[in-house]
Amino acid sequence: MIKNIEYFFDLRYLSYYCTTNIVDQIMKFKPTESELEILQVIWEKDHCTVREVHEELAKTKDSVYTTTLKQMQVMFDKGMVERDASSKTHIYKALISRDETQKTFLDKLISTVFTGSASDLVIQALGRHKTSKDEIETIKKYLEQFDQNNKNT
Repeated sequence: MIKNIEYFFDLRYLSYYCTTNIVDQIMKFKPTESELEILQVIWEKDHCTVREVHEELAKTKDSVYTTTLKQMQVMFDKGMVERDASSKTHIYKALISRDETQKTFLDKLISTVFTGSASDLVIQALGRHKTSKDEIETIKKYLEQFDQNNKNT
């Protein structure tokens, strides 16, 4: 009897999980800083093992393999990554996209920290960080394109 109840709840969770959109998933999980670091590696490589993630993280900070493994297992349990366990070495792939995660966090940042002002965000970003000439040119081109699109609508 208990197994049937557990199975019922698993189906309800799966049904709920499948019907939510990606933004709801991202905000539901609210990836931690460590989870975002892991996601960055997975997004860059598309799919990878725990060892590959650990080696990338170890380049920039002290990292323990078992900690990385545990974090990735938790991310799997949360539904942030999928795991192919068909071979001895498990392969992980992100279930939430980089683009949607960036958009969601940016929207939240603009609305809470910058009280809805995208221009204040841009001014702070450009004023606080060294911006290369290439980046400035890319921003100018984007603004010109944005201006053209607004004139056409």
